[in-house]
Order: sequence, then structure tokens, then C-alpha cells
Amino acid sequence: MTFSRLLRQNRNYRYTWSGQVVSEVGDHFNNIAVFSLALAHTKSGLVVSGIMLSRAIPAVLAGPLAGILLDRLDRKRVMIASDLVRAVVAAGFILAVRYPEPWLLYVLSGLLMFASPFFTSGRSSILPAVASKEELHTANSLTQTTGWTTLTIGTFLGGASVTQFGYEWAFFINTASFLVSACCIWRLRPPRDGFRAPSRALTEAGVVRPWHEYTEGLRYMRATPLILGIALVNAGWASGGGAAQILFSLFGELVFDRGPAGIGIIWGFAGIGLLIGGLIGNKAGPRLSFNGYKRTIGVAYVIHGGAYILFSQARDFHTALFYIALSRAAVAVSSVLNMSQLLRRVPDELRGRVFATLESITWSVMMLSMMGAGIASVQYNPRIIGAWSGLLSSSTALFWGWAHFSGRLPEPPPEGVEPKEIEVHGEPAV
Repeated sequence: MTFSRLLRQNRNYRYTWSGQVVSEVGDHFNNIAVFSLALAHTKSGLVVSGIMLSRAIPAVLAGPLAGILLDRLDRKRVMIASDLVRAVVAAGFILAVRYPEPWLLYVLSGLLMFASPFFTSGRSSILPAVASKEELHTANSLTQTTGWTTLTIGTFLGGASVTQFGYEWAFFINTASFLVSACCIWRLRPPRDGFRAPSRALTEAGVVRPWHEYTEGLRYMRATPLILGIALVNAGWASGGGAAQILFSLFGELVFDRGPAGIGIIWGFAGIGLLIGGLIGNKAGPRLSFNGYKRTIGVAYVIHGGAYILFSQARDFHTALFYIALSRAAVAVSSVLNMSQLLRRVPDELRGRVFATLESITWSVMMLSMMGAGIASVQYNPRIIGAWSGLLSSSTALFWGWAHFSGRLPEPPPEGVEPKEIEVHGEPAV
């Protein structure tokens, strides 16, 4: 199924996708403005690291709560509430333009990211409800590809907007984007089973101690090797990927001396790479056998890490842009293929907790990576930090390859999908 056909025929997905486009473009306006504002006043990579940590820590803390609520309550309403809260917080950044104190940027960034998992994990959880079995791989590919397209557009426009019109405009756009997203989600029509996970009787202990519900999701992940493996490779990527979030700003502002526009251009080319990789992942997914999928993931992480090392050492700005696009293309291929496996395998009643846990794990490791990169930036050249980041991110391929070739990643049964309904066209060489 093509992307355009999915958007034409599926009203619910069309509104979900529209809200995603608007809100994510606004997010990238915010990111460029916040990091540029911080560097303009402090010239410190440590402050950028502090902002990233102030975003990561609340996202990690919110993950368990988001997972429980998304599996208990109407996911549509939880997502709308997240959008409205984020709109209020985004408006608060306008105050930070007049009072650009690092602590204010930390607080607002933390509040914004605490509310985010309730929406992002919710969107992943409802995807099988708004897309049929036949549409699911295409819907997943389009959702992720759209995220990378908005990264490209949002960062290019965000960098140009901050340079041309100032920081307030970027923060206003971010505020408005959350309100538009809330309206789009509000217009979703409930499917036959609604947007609530299959209900079950809650005991008194379950109500008073929701941690027991959360650990149920952890037990499922631990007992399913593929899901656990995906969680671990996400963590492996984040070990270097967290540092990369800081390095993009340092390379744009300090290494290549191109100001806010330089940050936007680097993020934009990263988005172009993600978009290309997403399209490749969409085409390859239905044609890969399960073994072909696992081999592709290993190769993708090797390419990703190697290209990021070359990016960090490039002396020419345009050469650096090529390598960062290549690195992110490899990440996108693995992301699309892994998410398709998760959507196919994870039971509906556990999706909120599983997706929120995966997000929390990724953010936890990114937090440590960002902390290390921020501290290291005080004494070491960003190019050295970048090389180590690439090595760490690609090291996850070693674990994945070992697990695959030693038979520790068996294929689990599809959840709610008959094997005969899964179309496999063979294994291309990778």
C-alpha cells in the first residue's frame, strides 16, 4: 500500500498524521531556539548538556506513569491532555527570551518533556487501532518517515526563523502547533473497540500500587527475547546518540562557526538521511524474512557508527553533512524495521507499558551519554567526543550479531495476526 492511498482511505490515520506533522515541526522550532539561545548567552557545551539532561530526566520519570495510564485510560484523551499541557509550557519559553537564565530553560524543558511520553507512547499504542493489519507496516513507516521529514523541515525553518525573526516567533509557533495537534486527535473516531486497552478487573493492590502493573510489562519484555533485544540495541544506540544531541549544536555553533543556521542545517541534513532511510525501510520490510530482518539491523548499526565517526572528523562542512545524512539513514532503516516488529508482536493490553518502557530506557542511557559529553566538552575537542560517540553507537551491532548467530533471537508468534496474513517475498542481500 502506498502512503498516499493510506492517507486518502483512512480518516483516523489522516488526522493522527496531520497532528504529528504540525506538532513535530513546532518541536524543532523550539529545539533550535532553545539551544541557540543558551549558546548565544553562555558559549558553554555544559549548559547545552544541562538542557538535554533537564529534558531526559523527566522523560525517564514520566515513562512508567505514562505506560500505566495509557493501558488503563482512553488513550485519545491522554494524548489530548498531553498536547494542552505542552502548549502552556511552550508559551512559557517566551519569558525565557527576556530572562535567558539557564535555570529557567532547565525548568521549562523539564516540564515539556515530562508531558511528552503521554503523547508519543500513546501514538504508538493506538496505531494498530487506527490502521488495519494490511495497513500497519505502511502506517508505521509513514509515521516514522514523517517524523524525520518534519525534522528536516522544522530544523531548516527553525534555524532560518530564529536568525530572521528572533526567538519569540519560534516559541509561538511551538505553542500553536500543540493546539492544532490536540484538535486533530480530538477528531479521531473511536474504532469498534475504542482507544482503550482491553479492560480487566483491577484489584485493590493494583489501584494502590500501580507499580505492579508496570512490572508486568517488564516481565513480558524479559520473557520475549526479540523485544528484550530491541530494547538493548536501543540502549546501545543511545550510549552514543545522547552525546550526538549535544554535538550537533557544538558543531554548528563552535566547530563550523555558522550560528543558529548551522545548527539547523546539520539537523536538517540528519533529517534528510532519516527520511531516505525510512523510505528504504518501508520498501525492504515486507520483503525481508525474519533472519533477513535481523541481519539488516546489524549492518545498519555498523554503517551508522562508522558514518558518524567520519562526520566528526570532516574538515569541510559539506562533507560533514553528507556523512551525518548517511549515519541517520542507517538509523532510520533499523528504526522502521524494529518498530514494525514491535507493532506486530506486542499484545494490545501491554503496548502502553512496553512503548513507554522502551522510551524510558532510551532516555536513561541518553541521559548518561549527554552528561558525559557535556562534562567532556569542557576539556576535550568536540571532534574527539564525536568519534567516541560513533564507536559506542555502532558497538550495539556486536551484541545484536552475537544474539542472532547464537540463536538467542527466535521469532515470536505475531500477536493477533495469523502467519498466513504476513506476506514475505524473500531475503534481499544486505
